[in-house]
Amino acid sequence: QLSNTEMNKLSLFFLACLMATLVNAQELRARVNVLSSRVSNNVDKKTFQTLQTALNNFVNNRKWTSDNYAPNEKIDCSLLLNIESTGDANVYKGSLTIQSSRPVFNSAYLSPIINYQDNDIIFKYIEFQQLEFNDTRVSGTDALVSNLTAVIAYWINMVLGFDYDSFSARGGNVYFQKAQNIVNNAPEGRSISGWKAFDGTRNRYWLAENLLNNKYNIIHDAIYNYYRLGMDKLYDQEANARTQILNVLSMLNTFNTENSNAMILQFFLQAKTQELIKIFSKASQQDKAKALDYLKRIDPSSANKYQEQLK
Repeated sequence: QLSNTEMNKLSLFFLACLMATLVNAQELRARVNVLSSRVSNNVDKKTFQTLQTALNNFVNNRKWTSDNYAPNEKIDCSLLLNIESTGDANVYKGSLTIQSSRPVFNSAYLSPIINYQDNDIIFKYIEFQQLEFNDTRVSGTDALVSNLTAVIAYWINMVLGFDYDSFSARGGNVYFQKAQNIVNNAPEGRSISGWKAFDGTRNRYWLAENLLNNKYNIIHDAIYNYYRLGMDKLYDQEANARTQILNVLSMLNTFNTENSNAMILQFFLQAKTQELIKIFSKASQQDKAKALDYLKRIDPSSANKYQEQLK
């Protein structure tokens, strides 16, 4: 029979294990930075240091999934909030740049998954206010206050969705659904944008719509094949992996032909330009020519880069 001292030690041991599990369970290794150089000088810049700390805590201390992550499994991502003053007190507008990456098997390389700038950012913040978010009640009593956490939560679910999609076929759907739920219940106000179909053709509404539109299911296959059959095999089956990635480009070319203005294609490719150039720079002349033809069709904004570096 254990003594009281031994029982106490055992209890402390199990408590320590539980705490370690809870700490390691969180999914993200996120860095949130707030740039306030364009905010008027009459605002105390310490406010934005407080906001940066609060946002880092909001993202990194919240449990976003039901899965447990070991420290080496956490998803690397960064959010850069670049803000400026508006005509209203404590109200700021600007952009949010979201970047996330995913480790490639058998290497130290991190492959970029998301590299996107959301320009529809407006919110209200008073130093030390609580950053609150509720999946079931996205919009709070003050739309401009709740818009900040709604936007951040939306993008975190996108980071999770793309990461899960890259490891298992259509594995990200639950997080894309969560993102769409935020869209459907987003804060509304005269100055708030990015959540509605009529706000433009490239915004949070359309990205969620594209990812859950059955007409565009091939995109999920492309993400999975690109990573699991391509990138994850690149270091031990290079030729075969490059063939698989070329097949993905063929899939995306077909998708582009049938859906020329879908946001999701350019969103996916925006993080991939330099990676694809590096992959096909070592290809045979025949495969390089095929890749160049596909890339110029599906990613015309980077056509000159592909032409110059894959000629």
